Amino acid sequence: MSIEKFQRPFVNQLLERLRQPPPFIQILVGPRQVGKTTGVRQLMALCGHPSHYANADDVWVSDRSWLLQQWQQASLLGEGALLVIDEVQKIPNWPETVKALWDADPRRLRVVLLGSSALRLRSGATESLAGRFEVMRIHHWSFAELETAFGYDLERHLVFGGYPGAVSLEGDPERWYAYMKDSIVESVIGKDILHERKVANPMLFRQAFAILCAYPAQEISYTKLLGQLQDRGNTDLIKHYIDLYADAFLLHALPKHSPKAWLSRASSPKMLPACPALYTLARGGAMTQDAEQRGRAFELAVGAELLQLPGELRYWRERDAEVDFVLQHRDALYAIEVKSGRRRSSKGLDAFKTRQPDAKRVIITPENFGAFSRAPSAFLEKVAMR
Repeated sequence: MSIEKFQRPFVNQLLERLRQPPPFIQILVGPRQVGKTTGVRQLMALCGHPSHYANADDVWVSDRSWLLQQWQQASLLGEGALLVIDEVQKIPNWPETVKALWDADPRRLRVVLLGSSALRLRSGATESLAGRFEVMRIHHWSFAELETAFGYDLERHLVFGGYPGAVSLEGDPERWYAYMKDSIVESVIGKDILHERKVANPMLFRQAFAILCAYPAQEISYTKLLGQLQDRGNTDLIKHYIDLYADAFLLHALPKHSPKAWLSRASSPKMLPACPALYTLARGGAMTQDAEQRGRAFELAVGAELLQLPGELRYWRERDAEVDFVLQHRDALYAIEVKSGRRRSSKGLDAFKTRQPDAKRVIITPENFGAFSRAPSAFLEKVAMR
């Protein structure tokens, strides 16, 4: 199946939002190359309203007047028409312009904004469009999506999972590695992060990403991370780097679960690249995995999909007892153990349950990972042990 024919779940979710009054501006943020533009084109075919799509990449000079023209063209289609602006972050002062147009008649159009730079979109909306928008986060492709669209099995997912655009290159490791490095990671680092945020040493920043991705689903101290950087730094520096990569949907650092907030903030992070393909990239594009690497990749794959759920994701450890992931959403608390074939004790779940009697215990294995990926929230509720 081609990427264009496969419909990601966010399309129906976005359609439902646009049908509900009052209509908020919908802003899609997420990684590069995961199908945001394809999804909104599918949305336009499904919504049942006249629609107008415009891409700021299609014009040589993009300014406020161009955005005004697109808004007027959509308005001519009638009340309730859908306006989609792609790469909107390339329009100078786009948040202020959108705010003025929206406030002039907030009920006339349905509006969806998206672009390749998650950082610029999010910061612009937060600064100028408060109270007028909703953010929809579009994540990397899940195992269930890749299985349906491209026939992935688990072994393939643990090496290549995350970016559908690279599927056709999987048979050529050198091309796959170059595509991931140049078209994905370097585009995000160079065009999104370094263009938008002040980073004193870009070379060190790039080196930090490779080091961080080499520790998938592992707890590692900031001191150890700093010791591997080829320059002087401090804990605040590495924390700043991690925050920038998290905002760009590349990498996440999970804090330790603790009832005391200050202990959670001071804990060593558990590093979680956003998808298995980034771990393969950090390993130099190596397409084979030994048992230890496969176990890490599987735990990473589980964690990456848990991150897509609402709530706070952490890990827990006290002495030699640990729980791989702790997910808390409202009044539900899940202690999640990942079993990948490596010999590991299960006493962490019992120890955590002793300290948190309300926790629901879940074990995810390669055998039930497919069921989890197809419906994560329903799976957790169905298999959880009290």
